[in-house]
Amino acid sequence: MKNLHFYLFPIVFVLFFASCEDPDSSPRALLNLILVDSPAKWDSVFVEIKGVDIEVLVEGREAQSQIFFFEYKSGDKRIKVSELVGDNELLIGRSELPIGQIINATIILGDNHSMFLKEKKYVLALSDLSKNRISLSTAIDIEQGFSYDIYLDLDLEKSIVQTSESPLTYELDPFFTLGIGAGTAKLSGTLKPTTLYPAIYLSDGKDTISTHTNTSGKFIFKVQEGKYTLYFDPKDELYQDTTFSIDVDVKKDTVLKQITFKKKP
Repeated sequence: MKNLHFYLFPIVFVLFFASCEDPDSSPRALLNLILVDSPAKWDSVFVEIKGVDIEVLVEGREAQSQIFFFEYKSGDKRIKVSELVGDNELLIGRSELPIGQIINATIILGDNHSMFLKEKKYVLALSDLSKNRISLSTAIDIEQGFSYDIYLDLDLEKSIVQTSESPLTYELDPFFTLGIGAGTAKLSGTLKPTTLYPAIYLSDGKDTISTHTNTSGKFIFKVQEGKYTLYFDPKDELYQDTTFSIDVDVKKDTVLKQITFKKKP
């Protein structure tokens, strides 16, 4: 789990602000934008991400916000998001920001998205052209000299929609959530048998998020502390599903004992 921490030295590979922002000596904080994934049953999914606009109410200039562009600095901006499971995550961008409050993050997508299912490729057109910009409101206060991690979680289970059966076609209706690394807790565990492709749902009674396992059967959630209900769906009619409640403490990681799906009688 990446926590809020004090940084002492400048990062060599800093990504620069948009050209409209003039450099100054005002107090700064470091922001890391990290992409993670709540993967679905697909073999592999590729999503093109150009970058993220971060909107900030700068301290002393609250009447007018400023936008800073974090470009994904890669020659190929198509990201294999289906690999971002377990502890795997991808740094989209890193840069300093003036102190104040982050009020919005807008994820800017390209138009080259696809997936593979049983070795067959499917093009994923956006369900709506306006979905190439996903705006996520937030309220994150940033202080001088600290480093902050913002997680952008793409939920493929909700994002990939089947549009027809004959021929079989899909489209991308991107569903992102935003979380901050400071103050989050890690909930992890392992499911057996690893030949299954189960779905794991975590609910606090208001919202539900989901994830899947990696090839070793491991899964991870990064959430705020609180009481949650876990539901494990084996996605196989031969096995029983299971559910239980759990308390998550931000002061320590919660690691569950290995969970083994039982076959139905």
